[in-house]
Amino acid sequence: MLWRMCMPDNPTPSGDTRELTVVQALREALREEMHRDSEVFVLGEDIRIGGSFLFTLGMVDEFGPERVINTPISESGFIGLAIGAAVNGMRPIIDFQYGDFLFTAFDQIVQQGSKLRYMSGGQLKVPIVIQLPTGASGRGAQHANSLESFFFHIPGIKIVSPATPYDAKGLFKSAVRDDNMVLFCVHKHLYGSKGRSLVRSKLAVSHVPEEEYLIPLGKGDIKRHGNDVTVVANSLMVHHAFNAAEKIKERGIEAEIIDPRSIVPFDVELVIESVKKTGRLLIVEEGNERGGWGAQLAAQVISQAFEYLDAPILRVASPDVPVPFAPNLEKAVIPDESRIMDGMRILAQGN
Repeated sequence: MLWRMCMPDNPTPSGDTRELTVVQALREALREEMHRDSEVFVLGEDIRIGGSFLFTLGMVDEFGPERVINTPISESGFIGLAIGAAVNGMRPIIDFQYGDFLFTAFDQIVQQGSKLRYMSGGQLKVPIVIQLPTGASGRGAQHANSLESFFFHIPGIKIVSPATPYDAKGLFKSAVRDDNMVLFCVHKHLYGSKGRSLVRSKLAVSHVPEEEYLIPLGKGDIKRHGNDVTVVANSLMVHHAFNAAEKIKERGIEAEIIDPRSIVPFDVELVIESVKKTGRLLIVEEGNERGGWGAQLAAQVISQAFEYLDAPILRVASPDVPVPFAPNLEKAVIPDESRIMDGMRILAQGN
């Protein structure tokens, strides 16, 4: 079975298989970090009842209202509060109902959170994790932004976009311990909470060890090995790319799927090594094509590995339009398995 519906929102999943959804893995990581470090606390809107995606479900009962803080609907205000707490030695975690609301706090993030460590010559640290539901999921243009590329341009911010439960937990724990502001972007189709179905992919639910583990920010992962074409995708697009690769192998094309796991820092070296092997590169991202992180990656590969390319670099991304609300139009805009398979075929077969 290549997919399953979401698992129950059990605050403490258990069992020999330890197969968790992303939100269960994140919740477990949050709980472990709050037990490990008394300076870690979480804040956001409606988080005492779990928040929009149940990331904080059960946390107020375990840690109390002083460490699980409900905030007013004032994103600029509570991000400012978190910045103040961070520079004074605490480690705030902010849970956004929808990542799209982050834009109302743009000044706090760009002019304060991302710059204070640099402006103080390293005397100040800004250890904040902002947990962001991102991407299109049938909620219309104002709830469908892919946030990674909006902040990709800003120095001083790390950007993480896990695709699997295993990665989500290990990356989240590393993000909490990092001394910089980290945007932790999770696609809405990957949480698997409140009865929502998960993306159809065998990667959507995976084994998550109970023992402690960390995944370094900036370390990518090969989700599928292949010799014919390198495909770099992040977040939800990892699942679509993996499914596309499984289908197109029937045509004799073996695609290598690389998940960078974090957009800043980016594991360019892993991509370069794969391109040296395959000679072909397809970049897949849900965000708009213009100015996306994929454009930067393409430029870096051309600069560092041009002589290994046997074909032009191709990109699959959303066209430069807002995400429509109508389901059929959203489907037409967002990259899917069919478009990814077309890119693989063109690169591998030249037509």
